[in-house]
Amino acid sequence: MSNRHLARTMAMQSLFEWDFRGRDAEMLPAIIKHVKGEFAPDFDDAGYVEKQVTQVVERVGEIDELLEHFAPEWKMSEMTNTDRNILRLGTYELRFDEKIPSKVAINEAIELGKAFGGEASGKFVNGVLGAIYKYMEEKGLLKKVDTEEREEKEETKIKAE
Repeated sequence: MSNRHLARTMAMQSLFEWDFRGRDAEMLPAIIKHVKGEFAPDFDDAGYVEKQVTQVVERVGEIDELLEHFAPEWKMSEMTNTDRNILRLGTYELRFDEKIPSKVAINEAIELGKAFGGEASGKFVNGVLGAIYKYMEEKGLLKKVDTEEREEKEETKIKAE
């Protein structure tokens, strides 16, 4: 398991516990400390887990609105706690984290769904995050990291021709 994947796993587990325990933001530091201690006590994630979890919690209303819009047949309260929090983390990374390419955010969320969710979680996560990505693309909302990646691919393609 890569370091970043391990960190995402700990972020998802922290969000799961935060959601399960009633969504009290004051509990976040203790939850994150507990999860890190259980998963990888000596792992230095350079603050990644805290940053991701804190940002998801700060934007949870906006994230949940996006998820309910792009998963119209599922209310947030009807999703499993696991799927809900994988989608929250994936949506944050897809839509708001300027350092993470959108396709990486989607692929990582799918892998979390496959590892921790139910039989259809990977497909469900892929469908919802794919719809958000398509919307972002259509509305010109892709992140700078995504547009730079596209430009590099186009330049490479032109050079190859």
